[in-house]
Amino acid sequence: MSAGAARLAALLRAARRAVALTGAGISVPSGIPDFRTPLTGMWANVDPMEVAHIDVFTRAPERFWGFYGPRFALLRDKRPNGAHHALAELERRGLLAAVITQNIDGLHRQAGTPDPIEVHGSLAIASCPACGVREPREEVARRVEAAGDGVPRCGCGAALKPGVVLFGELLPEAALERAFRLAGEADLLVCVGSSLEVHPVAGLPGVTLAAGGRVALVTQGPTPYDADAAVKLDGDVEHELEAVMAALEPQGV
Repeated sequence: MSAGAARLAALLRAARRAVALTGAGISVPSGIPDFRTPLTGMWANVDPMEVAHIDVFTRAPERFWGFYGPRFALLRDKRPNGAHHALAELERRGLLAAVITQNIDGLHRQAGTPDPIEVHGSLAIASCPACGVREPREEVARRVEAAGDGVPRCGCGAALKPGVVLFGELLPEAALERAFRLAGEADLLVCVGSSLEVHPVAGLPGVTLAAGGRVALVTQGPTPYDADAAVKLDGDVEHELEAVMAALEPQGV
């Protein structure tokens, strides 16, 4: 067991109110690429402004869904990994008050986190901007495959829109307010798999620190908060959190 895992376990035991913040890195062990890793990241070979902007969805749904269609298909066989399950178990034990996530893959819910704060929305559903009908991910994927132009459409004929925040859109106000409130109330914010570069969510550790709380990092690569962190675990996030869970178990005599 690493000293870092033992340190984070001790911080979790001592915390009055711990909150987790997760980014794309927590889902990489589940086979979902992150966004910015060279060659393999989701934005490595495409300009997001050309495929994932609200204006592209409105003006050129074929181009938009040419990018997003495979995202829906990709999630079909993806399952939560040990890191997702560890956070769900920490919440079940009362050692974690909430999970805030930048991810849109829905894996926290699948792992058993009852109410993740999904600040960037979720691919679990798509909706019709014209009439408001909502369709589950599986049905959207079916319509993508069946459509000649790759655009899943509502019965009214309008293109369905994924339930995620696109470039050019504001984050959901209620989720964002809740996330900042939780960060301000937390005496420990555990940031998992996030480079903490995408604002405004990247500012949450600063909110916790300003309120007198501590920040723990479980992520590979540098973040703007490395120097301020009470502990940083920089190995594989699944292995690191599983080690933390092991450190929380009662030790034999």
